[in-house]
Amino acid sequence: MRDFYGITLPGAMMLGTAQYPSPAIMEAAFRASGAAVATVSLRREAGMGGAGMGAGMGTGQAFWDIIRGLGLRVLPNTAGCHTAREAVTTARMAREVFETDWIKLEVIGHADTLQPDPFGLLEAAETLCADGFHVFPYTTEDQVLAQRLVDAGCRVLMPWGAPIGSGMGLNNRHGLRSLRAAFPDIPMVIDAGLGLPSHAADAMEMGFDAVLLNSAVAQAGDPVAMARAFGLAVQAGALARGADPMGVRDMGVPSTPLLGKAWL
Repeated sequence: MRDFYGITLPGAMMLGTAQYPSPAIMEAAFRASGAAVATVSLRREAGMGGAGMGAGMGTGQAFWDIIRGLGLRVLPNTAGCHTAREAVTTARMAREVFETDWIKLEVIGHADTLQPDPFGLLEAAETLCADGFHVFPYTTEDQVLAQRLVDAGCRVLMPWGAPIGSGMGLNNRHGLRSLRAAFPDIPMVIDAGLGLPSHAADAMEMGFDAVLLNSAVAQAGDPVAMARAFGLAVQAGALARGADPMGVRDMGVPSTPLLGKAWL
């Protein structure tokens, strides 16, 4: 497992805390998933009311008690921010509330696809890195932007698999493979768009260090079972990557050798 800003996580799954049917189901889903990180949002809060969870999910203190009880690393995010200024302000508030320098940086640039704004993202990343934050930028598979983020001080990249909440999986496999190969020493987390456990296994097999998801678990008919399925898929993908998979061939190759075959 690769380090994330000097921290070695016990697992390669990060899970969001929004949209669950109830706090009890959210807690059970986290425990079933084996997730190492919980992402939480400050944008939707009113004095920490239902942090990171939809309306009607109870008080903020109750939510925070659940998260602390899970014993996970907390990764606050700037979800819903559309400008660098918004994101920086939200990040600074989150650092005070959650007492961590970790921040998942989102600066949304397109209302329909929720694609990050590369210009606002870079501006916010430069400011936050200079301010001592450990920035996890939600980005695309663009290698030029990735290099600028690394130059700004980001030591982790979080390229999207597909638009947030779409469940499409890995839309641009070539671009993601190229990005992974171009920055072999930078930890990378596939963030957004994963809908099935097979998508998570695919990302791990491609060499990514972790995956982050929310909707695929929270909006499943059985969030707890789906969380467990994703946790197992992440483990399987990581094991497969470490086992040095066979390469793709243009032609069929018999698995049973012809040597010693009886010729009739």
